[in-house]
Amino acid sequence: MTIKIALIDDQTLVRSGIQSLLALSDKVDVVAQGEDGTRAIEIAEKYNPDVFLMDLRMPKMNGIDAIKSLRAKQVAIPVIILTTFDDHQLVLEGLQAGAQGYLLKDVSLENLISAIEAVHMGETIVQPAITDTLLKGLKAQKGEFDSLPEPQPLTPKETEVLRLVASGYSNKEISDALCKSEGTIKNHVSNVLSKFGVRDRTRAVLRALELGVI
Repeated sequence: MTIKIALIDDQTLVRSGIQSLLALSDKVDVVAQGEDGTRAIEIAEKYNPDVFLMDLRMPKMNGIDAIKSLRAKQVAIPVIILTTFDDHQLVLEGLQAGAQGYLLKDVSLENLISAIEAVHMGETIVQPAITDTLLKGLKAQKGEFDSLPEPQPLTPKETEVLRLVASGYSNKEISDALCKSEGTIKNHVSNVLSKFGVRDRTRAVLRALELGVI
């Protein structure tokens, strides 16, 4: 099944370049484009894409406000923030607003397609090149979400999986690295979320940092 993509970026040349890049793959199809966050909301209603690729800094409505608006309208379409800015505060704001992925615009086609497929399957993807910056920001904002005060200890395998999650790897990449099935990795991730009492992978990484697990 082809994944329907909507591109949101205020620069026409950038949108054209990304569309041309994605056209090299038969796994995705760009069904709509827009120049700011307001268009993203219109596109969600009209085209119902499977995944948004969205810039952060745009006129009228930026990417973060667009994500917040989509989530407020109960629109669950996954959003990958695709930007040139390696700014941990923007990374955090985007993920906290509800983005499922964050990639720099120099990402390869292979990695971009992999990220699109991953978020389409419900995963959260953060490009390894910016993970260190993200973690610094997470440390500065610890304790700003619900979690269990005394979580259950992780098994050695769950800790290993969590370290790879913190490095930005998808479930498929982790399964390849550990020579385990993707289903087994998903179970490990689910166990970590349950033991920590958090709702997503980003918060699991933050909780692990607070506890000194990673």
